[in-house]
Amino acid sequence: MRDERAAGGVGPVVEAVFREERGRLLAALVRRFGDLDLAEEVTSEAIETALANWSVYGVPPKPGAWLMTTARRRAVDRLRRDQAFAARLAILQVDADRAEPVAAPDLAGELPDERLQLFFTCAHPALAAEDRSALTLRCLAGLTTAEVARAFLVPEATMAKRIVRAKKKIREARIPFRVPAADELPERLPGVLQVVYSLFTEGYAASAGPRLQRLDLAEEAVRLARILRRLLPAEREVAGLLALLLLIHARRDARTGPDGELVLLDEQDRGRWDRVMIEEGRSLVPVALTGGAPGRYAVQAAIAALHVEAANVATTDWPQIVALYDVLLALVPSPIVALNRAAAVALRDGPEAGLVLLDELADEPRLRGYHPYPLARADLLRRLGRGSEAAAAYRKALELAGTEPERAHVRRRLRELVKDDDARPR
Repeated sequence: MRDERAAGGVGPVVEAVFREERGRLLAALVRRFGDLDLAEEVTSEAIETALANWSVYGVPPKPGAWLMTTARRRAVDRLRRDQAFAARLAILQVDADRAEPVAAPDLAGELPDERLQLFFTCAHPALAAEDRSALTLRCLAGLTTAEVARAFLVPEATMAKRIVRAKKKIREARIPFRVPAADELPERLPGVLQVVYSLFTEGYAASAGPRLQRLDLAEEAVRLARILRRLLPAEREVAGLLALLLLIHARRDARTGPDGELVLLDEQDRGRWDRVMIEEGRSLVPVALTGGAPGRYAVQAAIAALHVEAANVATTDWPQIVALYDVLLALVPSPIVALNRAAAVALRDGPEAGLVLLDELADEPRLRGYHPYPLARADLLRRLGRGSEAAAAYRKALELAGTEPERAHVRRRLRELVKDDDARPR
């Protein structure tokens, strides 16, 4: 769909409006008409109309209202033309009214943003877990199908099928778009937390494009995590997720240089880290870890806290970080977690120990298209003086890197490797 990236040609102001309004617009339309496909179609049409109109006449004083009015008109026109479609929507609306929980009005009043209401709706247990997150990221967070695929480390075609499957399930099962009752929230919460975390991940490290970070997505994820924390103060994993996002996002200004180039953790100016955000995140870590077995976000937040508490990489408590990765790996048996643990082991025990662990992951399907894996191997091989192997791994990382800053970083590493090799005594 053209609305995913076309806004950039009209100017940064219009692009910002689209990013701010798209999710809110889609959520409101789904709530009004009860059909996700219809809402997506008329949202895209409204944005297409805005692209043509605003480039000539300028951005209206209330762009969100302009888009909403246009989209609603398009939806009404569609329903008038297609009576069978309108009848199906009417049945869905009856089902939604019948299923509406008694507690919903009070809860809805507490939710300050319709997007978050729809986050919970898309986390319905009738949908497969992987489909819930994919659908929500694609529709509400505004990520492209390719970006959602990258967040889950699957091919784009696979992700497209998941999204279509989720929409079909909603239609066939006649799942109502509504706010869940209070007793349903614990069951829905893990899916919502995963969506918010995946949204932040795409903002922290964009899947493609000229920039390393998409700060608008990262900040949207932080905002949603804050709302969840306010609504569900007793949920420790909500505290853990918010702590994790704050502790990572606090480093945003130091992660890129003046020209947008990637700056690794050991090279970052820690004076540029957001200390207010760090202290807020650190204060939430004990809350997330206290009161029972910790969850995945609490453990990750504890790891992030150890990183920001250290004066530099050399003084970081790597033994404790490796121990926390052991806990996390038991909670989330993921090759990404194993990769991060191997990198921590390399800093605790040396590059040879880390490389052994990385080589054990060589056949993991989910790492084959994940550029941090060959990059991590290249860096360790370089430290071990195995230049030709390091160069091959860097070239593989260059092939897989999605953003220009990441590619520039790998090219720089390759140049440095050649210089080191030339300077080595023969």
